[in-house]
Amino acid sequence: MIQAVLGQQPGAFSTLVNRHQRLVWHLILRMVKNPADADELAQETFLLVHRKLAQFRGESALSTWIGQIAFSLSTRFLQRKRIPLVESDIAEDDLLERIGDDHDLAESIADAELFGHVATAMNELPPIQRTLLTLFHLEEQTVDDVAQITGLPVGTVKSYLFRARARLRVALEDRVGVPA
Repeated sequence: MIQAVLGQQPGAFSTLVNRHQRLVWHLILRMVKNPADADELAQETFLLVHRKLAQFRGESALSTWIGQIAFSLSTRFLQRKRIPLVESDIAEDDLLERIGDDHDLAESIADAELFGHVATAMNELPPIQRTLLTLFHLEEQTVDDVAQITGLPVGTVKSYLFRARARLRVALEDRVGVPA
C-alpha cells in the first residue's frame, strides 16, 4: 500500500486513510475531547502522513507510525492550549489503597448504563491516561506499540495504564457503587 501511495496510484491514499482513520480519530478525540478539534487534527495527521510517507522506514507497523504522528500533533495542540497532559496532584497512596486486586472491571461493565458511567469517568481522566487506555483496551494495541506511538518508556505506559484503571475503579465505586 505504501508503494501504491508513493506511486500516486488512484485511490491508494484513500485506502490508507480508511484503514487507519479509526485509530487516528480515537487517539486524537481521547486527547483533545472536542470533535471539531479532533476532525481538524485528524486531517492534519493524514496530510502529514501523505507528505512524510517516503520517510517511513518500516521499523514499526504503519499504524504505529501514523499513531505517533497523531499523538504528537495532539500533544502539541494541548500544550499550545496550556492543558496539562498528566495530572500531578494525585494522592496515589489513597487511590491505590481503595483498589482491590480481585475485582474484575470487565464483568462490572455488563450493561449500557454502567458503560456510560465508564465513558464519563474516562473523559475525566487526564489526556495521556485517556489516550493510553483507548490505545491499549479499545484499539487493542500492545504495550510496546503504545510506547512507540506515544514515545513514552514501556514502564511509564504500564504505570499510567495501572493508574488510569485504578482511577476508573474508584470513579465507578463513587458513582454507582461498584466494589473496588
